Amino acid sequence: MAHKKSSTTDIALRVATAMKQMGIDGLPRNYELVYEAYAGANPDLVRDFVALGKYKTQAMLDELGRKYLPHQHEASVLQRSAGAISGEMSNFMDLLSQERTSLSDYGRLIGEASQVIRNAGGEDVLGGSLAALQRATELRVSHTAEMAAKVAAQSAVMEGIQKEMADFEAMKFVDPPTKLGNRRAFNKALARVYANPDLPMLCGVVVAEVDADRRFSPAQIEALSDHLVTFYGGLIRQAFPTSDLAVRFDGLRFGFLFQTSDEGEVTRLVDLLRAAFQTMALRDPRTGRNLGHLTLSAGVCMSDRAESALDLASACERALLEAKGAGGDLVVVYGRGDEVPAGKEWMLYRAS
Repeated sequence: MAHKKSSTTDIALRVATAMKQMGIDGLPRNYELVYEAYAGANPDLVRDFVALGKYKTQAMLDELGRKYLPHQHEASVLQRSAGAISGEMSNFMDLLSQERTSLSDYGRLIGEASQVIRNAGGEDVLGGSLAALQRATELRVSHTAEMAAKVAAQSAVMEGIQKEMADFEAMKFVDPPTKLGNRRAFNKALARVYANPDLPMLCGVVVAEVDADRRFSPAQIEALSDHLVTFYGGLIRQAFPTSDLAVRFDGLRFGFLFQTSDEGEVTRLVDLLRAAFQTMALRDPRTGRNLGHLTLSAGVCMSDRAESALDLASACERALLEAKGAGGDLVVVYGRGDEVPAGKEWMLYRAS
């Protein structure tokens, strides 16, 4: 069968093959780094990746990841925030120490005044002691007001730091145009599937791509790119079960993780999503003209048919490539073992 490869799917398969050839561990962060290098969107990353040479250690890859991939800087951001919090808490402790010293001085002054009053032999001495006590009280009131203002200021700083950390935590796994998860969220979820290699989590994983090339020319796709992403991203967000994971990788490629070991249930959910594509007409954002309906191709693999996150992602990519190569508007379910020739132990079906 002559395959009509999509460039993004082809890159994903080249990445999986290259990682095995170079002996790079199939860690999600390694996959993302190598994928970005092969995609070529960042020339500096490509140059530095090539400069690592033929044999790339994990330390070298992690150093490159910290430089070019945002999520590799999570620890630095958290450390910086933690350092700021530590500094603010230190300031707060200094204020408390000042408060304790002030209280000690105030108590000593009151004690001395009381002693003078008890031993007073004349009205002038008593009056002077009472005046000193009054001044001390006024100073204490003023100091308390200053203390309250400083504590309020420190609290505001702390709230700002907490908001910064909350915003960072919320956005690092989100794809802004679609409000779905991003590749980082997908990699993290796949890593959890095989957190216990001897007992992987049972689930179904899907890599899908909108068949825009069946309806539009490359120039039209480029012109409508932003609209297609937001339109179909929003459609997927509305149609997808909230208990499962839906992410956007790039362009019109999406990934899904269904929390079920039932292959039939996974394909049923994919078909429901494809049916939603058939019911929602796409309109030109400039003219409002009806552009018809686009279809969806998908590659499916169950977690018990792969031994690692990299193998699982590669199996889905291969299945998607098979679906696209057969003309699109297809779902391909990957069978057991990727060593069999193309066309064997695969299940293909079109939407009815």
